[in-house]
Amino acid sequence: MYLHLYRLACSVKEDVIASMSNCSDPPDKQPSDAVTRAWIGLMRAQRLVLAAIERELKHADLPPLAWYDVLLELARAQGGRLRPFEIEERTLLAQYNLSRLLDRLQREDLIRRESFDADGRGCWVVITEAGRDLQARIWAVYARAIATHVGARLDDERASTLAELLARLGR
Repeated sequence: MYLHLYRLACSVKEDVIASMSNCSDPPDKQPSDAVTRAWIGLMRAQRLVLAAIERELKHADLPPLAWYDVLLELARAQGGRLRPFEIEERTLLAQYNLSRLLDRLQREDLIRRESFDADGRGCWVVITEAGRDLQARIWAVYARAIATHVGARLDDERASTLAELLARLGR
């Protein structure tokens, strides 16, 4: 559930914004004051909470959340492996950022790449035991940070309502 809230907040990305702009409303329609306040509040809250969580990870000498997201998706995947495009879809990381991150994770022995196609052009990204260990260590700090920066401010009922509202934006 915690990662779900993070993903929903992070889903405000170019492709989501583009899909939201493809709605049937005329392009000259202006958002209401309430919609504008909601947008500004969403962006500010996302920025503040993510910055606080990233500070806590850094204080614990852990890598950023993007590392966690990739490692988590790999850990959840059958056989601990995914194709790069699957990781991109699941994490909402841009392809160029993902490629560099995968290179770094591989240098740290947190993932390995395995050939996928018979001709060797495709590859699997596979989580290593070191990757699983790091993902668990990050989660311990991340979970506490979510509880502090989100859970302490929203009871379960309000958190559920927020999750439902954010899910509407991500469709």
